[in-house]
Amino acid sequence: MNPVIELLQSHRSIRKFTGEAISEELLQQLLRAGQSAATSSHVQATSIIRVRETTKREAIAELAGGQAYVADCAEFLVFCADMKRVFDASERAGTEPRRGMTEQFIIATVDTALFAQNVAVAAESAGLGICYIGGVRNNPEQISEILALPRDVYPVFGFCMGMPDQDPEVKPRLPLEVIVKEDTYSDDGEATEIAAFDRTMADYYQRRSSNRKAARWSAQISVLFAEKTRPHMRDFLGKRGFELK
Repeated sequence: MNPVIELLQSHRSIRKFTGEAISEELLQQLLRAGQSAATSSHVQATSIIRVRETTKREAIAELAGGQAYVADCAEFLVFCADMKRVFDASERAGTEPRRGMTEQFIIATVDTALFAQNVAVAAESAGLGICYIGGVRNNPEQISEILALPRDVYPVFGFCMGMPDQDPEVKPRLPLEVIVKEDTYSDDGEATEIAAFDRTMADYYQRRSSNRKAARWSAQISVLFAEKTRPHMRDFLGKRGFELK
């Protein structure tokens, strides 16, 4: 198998890290790899806050749901969708930007995710482990204050990175037969495939080396989406300038 494909298929979230630091040279290489990701119309609507101050890390760890590895990892980055830079550049070029459009939110969020995933792959290729922290959206207003994020910038997710101090199993994914459709959308046979996947996940959770539990994929997501998910985000985004017009 192609080594890049093998690397991509071996991804695991790492939540325990050694105390080993990441060299500044390697960190810069990883971030440049992130910059090389695709970006809509060369907008590059991403900013990264490298959080090094211990008190800030500890505060974010608590606000993100008590995730201690936010404070313990070698590097903690907050990836932000950033339209401020774009708007400022437009004004300097003599154009008044039309702010608050939904497409701007999509562009900035997708750009940020693509940038981060390039960093993730680059980091794993260097033997590092990573873990995305969507929990920064639990309390985005407080985290934005801690990081002094201006209007037209919002924190999309956090990103832990460091030398792994655990070796978890690779978590199974849905079969491609469910994900990939031919020419038109069809869910024919999907229920059968997902039932089989539920059994696969139940077996995985029972056999994995840590945090064993009795769970199936369908039951897990049914609980996740049975209630409103982070309902504060719409108002928060509006206050940030992402008015979704």
